[in-house]
Amino acid sequence: MNINVIIGILIPFIGTSMGAACVFFLKNEINDKLNGVLLGLASGVMTAASIWSLLLPSLDMSEKMGRLAFIPAAAGIAVGMAFLMIIDRISKTNMLVFAVTLHNIPEGMAVGVAFAGFLSGDGTITLAAAMALAVGIAIQNFPEGSIVSLPLCSEGNSRFRAFWSGMLSGVVEPAAAVITIMFSYVMTPVLPYVLSFAAGAMIYVVVEELIPEAAGGGHSNIGTVSFGIGFIIMMMLDVALG
Repeated sequence: MNINVIIGILIPFIGTSMGAACVFFLKNEINDKLNGVLLGLASGVMTAASIWSLLLPSLDMSEKMGRLAFIPAAAGIAVGMAFLMIIDRISKTNMLVFAVTLHNIPEGMAVGVAFAGFLSGDGTITLAAAMALAVGIAIQNFPEGSIVSLPLCSEGNSRFRAFWSGMLSGVVEPAAAVITIMFSYVMTPVLPYVLSFAAGAMIYVVVEELIPEAAGGGHSNIGTVSFGIGFIIMMMLDVALG
């Protein structure tokens, strides 16, 4: 496998691990302002990535369907959002580590799909676009890693055990990415649907979790401005480097 692809699929896991490492430096939780900035940036990056890295390539691959080229994108988004909604309902009855781990699976798939698109060589997804998507998810994973490790430490677990639990919650992402890439040849005919499925899953995470948390339960200029900055950066990367 291409070394750049290996690095790319590990980037989100690194983000989770760095977040989990906060348990060694923070007593209770991430500062509210920093949390708002990180979540706002992640929201903007992931929204732009859903459009330029996933939905537009999906539409490009479906051009041969003519006026019905919107069907794969529309269907994929609907199924992706429904899938995350089901995961949310399941995870509410399980412990936090399990919940975060479940949420990381479709994100790993999104990264895998992006790099599978790059490896296909058809030009619809560039290495830069796939890398930018991975970085965006890594930014989002930073606070996720911390919300696993910090509560575990406050409950009496050692800092190392809390760190390992937070870090391991992100292992499923590179695993899901590798599996997606390995079976990409099977998914080639349905790749437009898979791309939009990943976009739908990411959009659900942004709307349901990241934006409300970035706002901190109320009006937050920090989260809003950070969203705009993240969106612009991701758009520029995709357009300029794509």
